[in-house]
This record gives sequence, structure tokens and C-alpha cells, in this order.
Amino acid sequence: MPQYVKDVMTPAVTSVRPDASLVEAAQLMRAEDIGGVLVALDGELLGVLTDRDITLRAVADGVDPLTVSCHLVCTPNPVTIGPDEEVAEAAALMRKHEVRRLPVIRSGRPVGVVSMGDLEQGGPPA
Repeated sequence: MPQYVKDVMTPAVTSVRPDASLVEAAQLMRAEDIGGVLVALDGELLGVLTDRDITLRAVADGVDPLTVSCHLVCTPNPVTIGPDEEVAEAAALMRKHEVRRLPVIRSGRPVGVVSMGDLEQGGPPA
């Protein structure tokens, strides 16, 4: 019997505004103990920002993380998946696009995130 993304995803969506600074995003990631946040405006997904993005696309280039916005550093138009898709499809998308997280979208709005950890553990932590 197939397992579905909605059964293993982390349903809480942690997001930042596109104009939020990288420092704000990093502080939120630390507080939530997560490695990435969604960049969204009015419920519309604009991108995904990871700790790796901040390190490689900003800090390594010497930009000021207090003044640079998340929208300038995030991965725009990320690969997404629906909650009713099979977990095997999520894993295939992650492999194909070499990503560790997929935003889960329903009716154009983010409703969760599925990560490699979710797939390996069979779902989000209780």
C-alpha cells in the first residue's frame, strides 16, 4: 500500500517575508531548529531559503546579512509536490533535483514541507 506525502510531511510551514533580512531568517531557523524556511508573500510561495544558501550565496560573497533580503538569496520557483502524491514521487523529485526539502503545496498555497529526514523516518517527529 503506498504512503502519501501528507502522511510524512511536517505540516507546520515556517516562512519569512521576501524583504526579511538574512539575519532574521537565520534567527528563525535557529529558534525552530530547522535548516530552511519558505519565502512567501500573502500565502504565495516565492522560494526556499536554506542555511546553505545563506552561507554560499551571501556570507561567502561578503554581503551584509543585515541588509540583504531573503528574496535575493533564496532558490526561486522551487520544486514542489502535492500532499496527495506518493512518497516515492517525493523521493524521486529530491534525487532528480538534488534537494533535501520539498514544499508541499495545495491549491497554490504551502501546507507543509517534506524533507529527506521525513522520508527516512516515515514522518515528522511526534
